Amino acid sequence: MRVEWRHVGVDVSGAGGVSGAGVSGWRLPALVPAVLGLGVAAYLTVEHYNGSTTLACPDSGTVDCAKVTTSSYSHVGPIPVAVAGLVYFAVMVALLVPWAWRVRVLDRLRLAGAVVGIASVVYLIWAELFRIDALCLWCTAVHACTVVMFGGIVWYVASPAVE
Repeated sequence: MRVEWRHVGVDVSGAGGVSGAGVSGWRLPALVPAVLGLGVAAYLTVEHYNGSTTLACPDSGTVDCAKVTTSSYSHVGPIPVAVAGLVYFAVMVALLVPWAWRVRVLDRLRLAGAVVGIASVVYLIWAELFRIDALCLWCTAVHACTVVMFGGIVWYVASPAVE
């Protein structure tokens, strides 16, 4: 009996080789939040280019989406964070659709993308809490989608496939 991490190609049995773990398994815990994140990131991108004038979010002290989305932390260099999020989720959705799981070379890229997403979430939450002094509910939705997507990818990759 050989146990290995599913889709990463790590043989923990010491016997060497990589089994064909196939595409069986439930991947919705990763795909669904990626699609939702893509939708929210698209909304935030449209709002960014509309000047956040129609942003559906309260502006009452702690919760103030306009303050967050127009702060100096809303750009990474010349790139709006909303656009970066849109591109990120578009790539992640492409990596998480059912046919993409058949392409083994994408396994490590999926996991790396999830780690980049979590690192970005940690930075953005830090900026909201300690620099901007406001929270954006739409941004929080994106953060939640990223965390759930990360969990789905890690759960699937770490679950043992037994031959």
